[in-house]
Amino acid sequence: MDVHAQNTCIICGEHKHEGIHIVSEFICDACEAEMVHTDVQEEKYDFFVHRMKQIWVEKNA
Repeated sequence: MDVHAQNTCIICGEHKHEGIHIVSEFICDACEAEMVHTDVQEEKYDFFVHRMKQIWVEKNA
């Protein structure tokens, strides 16, 4: 795999070069950093949980 290939972040939807792959999905560095610093009491936490569920949703369901 080309480490410099652009990937689409499942959180923000933007094409980025840097980030992590979890199973077959990509999360950019900026979103990863924001997620780990978001408290469970914040509204944005539920948004992140919802978007992360895409990792386990079967694409052909």
